[in-house]
Amino acid sequence: MDKIIECVPNFSEGRDLTKVEKILDVFRGRKNVKLLDYSSDENHNRSVVTLVGEPEELKTAMIEAIGKAVELIDLNKHQGQHPRMGAVDVIPFIPIKNTTVEDADRLAKEVAKQASELYGLPFFLYEKSATSSYRENLSIIRKGQFEGMAEKMKDEKWKPDFGPGTIHPTAGVTAIGARMPLIAYNVNLATDNLEIANKIAKQIRYINGGFRYVKAIGVDLADREIVQVSINMTDFTKTSLYRVFETVKMEAQRYGVNVVGSKIVGLVPLQAMVDTADYYLKLENFNIDQVLETRL
Repeated sequence: MDKIIECVPNFSEGRDLTKVEKILDVFRGRKNVKLLDYSSDENHNRSVVTLVGEPEELKTAMIEAIGKAVELIDLNKHQGQHPRMGAVDVIPFIPIKNTTVEDADRLAKEVAKQASELYGLPFFLYEKSATSSYRENLSIIRKGQFEGMAEKMKDEKWKPDFGPGTIHPTAGVTAIGARMPLIAYNVNLATDNLEIANKIAKQIRYINGGFRYVKAIGVDLADREIVQVSINMTDFTKTSLYRVFETVKMEAQRYGVNVVGSKIVGLVPLQAMVDTADYYLKLENFNIDQVLETRL
């Protein structure tokens, strides 16, 4: 593939894997589109998919996948720990090879226009594609979730950028846009007290005075009897993975709670892991060119 754009759609289904597989089948066996990774979480009731492709082929595949999700997912019956407002909750496009943010932005708008016309689904443009500064942040757009979105969209301020002026009755509304690479990172705590996870999330997220490139919420992992700080890191080069992890660990200790593990959801840039290894191993004058695989 000469020109490559990455797409990481989040689908609001993580329990019925038959439905998830039907959506994933849309991406399989396509020319110039490659399904790299997918992860389904029962507690979040959400699936995160990572694919790359040439812009035109990726656009065709994504429009078809949106249609399949609209067909299969009914948010009136959806419950999960992760906030959501749409069957396809968010669709980011990320420039990877011989492409720019402008290319990703153009692709996002083309997908939104065609999918809204085909499926009657409204779209908000977010991040680098946002038409207003208050629409850049996904958490602000999604506030109210599916249940409150119809009322929210009565306000002219929240008129969608594409599609009808109110939610799709079962598929809600979707955020779509261009952005830089994001790391979805979850830190698990040895407690079932959700209030502690929420307090830590509030300490580290930018909207409450925390790290500039961090979004975070507390999540209850009821089946494991623990809670989680679920984090989106929107620019790991400005706010590092290890700094966020150490801060969560430090804040947890205030409540007498230990960190029991952490998890990367989907794919992660190699540099983020190299930076983390560099920090913990206290390496001297180390750089990514010393990683064997980068020299092959």
